Amino acid sequence: MSQYIVTGAGPVGWTVAEQLAARGDSVRILTRSGSGPDHPLVEKLVVDVSDASALATAITGAVAVFSCIHGSTYSAAAWQRELPAAESVVLEAAGREGAVVVFPESLYSYSRPDQVMTEQGERAAEGGKRGVRTALLAARAASTTDTVSVVASDFYGPRVRMAHAGDRMVPAVLDGSPIRLVGSPDAAHSFTYVPDLAAAMIAAAELPRVRDRVLHAPTLPALTQRALVEAFASTAGVAAPRLTGTPGWLFRGLGVVVPSVRELAEMSYQFDRPFVMDSTSSQRLLGIAPTPLEAALDETVRWWRGELAATPA
Repeated sequence: MSQYIVTGAGPVGWTVAEQLAARGDSVRILTRSGSGPDHPLVEKLVVDVSDASALATAITGAVAVFSCIHGSTYSAAAWQRELPAAESVVLEAAGREGAVVVFPESLYSYSRPDQVMTEQGERAAEGGKRGVRTALLAARAASTTDTVSVVASDFYGPRVRMAHAGDRMVPAVLDGSPIRLVGSPDAAHSFTYVPDLAAAMIAAAELPRVRDRVLHAPTLPALTQRALVEAFASTAGVAAPRLTGTPGWLFRGLGVVVPSVRELAEMSYQFDRPFVMDSTSSQRLLGIAPTPLEAALDETVRWWRGELAATPA
């Protein structure tokens, strides 16, 4: 039985651990809180992955490390302060074990997001959170440890909360509340189902080793935010709520005085115009197709209904 390590228990890390355990693999999930799936094959350890000594002990015997940590806040400052150092520790520890490190990655680093983004696209964006992601990818490429970065667009699916297609969308669809969207409701946008990202990361860990590889998570053809809301509503058997788009210029104006809005405004370009990724090449390499939309939405709605029912009014 192979030993796999997952760092972080957000929606990606949690789902990777679940999928590995479901196929019979031994999983050790490392978090600061000791959280993670309850499964006999999942060992949950309290480990700060930026602690080199603790991490080295925790990953002994690993064949692959799925590095799914994220910044403490959604800000360029937090990412720059926390992520490069933490990833450096992970890469060094995994390298000593001879383990490949698999990262979930965003589309932030792509230089030309106004074009359809493919695995061959230039990833040299500068400034803010985009620049941090560019630097992280460069550090992985420069590392002597084998790495795979699996790029995804905005998430949806079970356990996806803080996302445009998470708590900003699905609960409102279910209770019929109006939704104020970032950007245009009618601009094409790619959305990645988290279980498909997790499956791609697991498959990527089993590819022949190369020093550095960038793949795209299997992702369905882009649809608009309006179409996604309507599809969620149809799946849930409810009427689609009223939508209002918020242009990026308004977010950028508010961001001058509201720091939290400023961080969101920085990425509003993704929703003002088409923001589309293509995963065809990676799907062929990995042998994985994206989950059909109807099945993905059904699972997502079922999860959200369970969560909302368990939340005190």
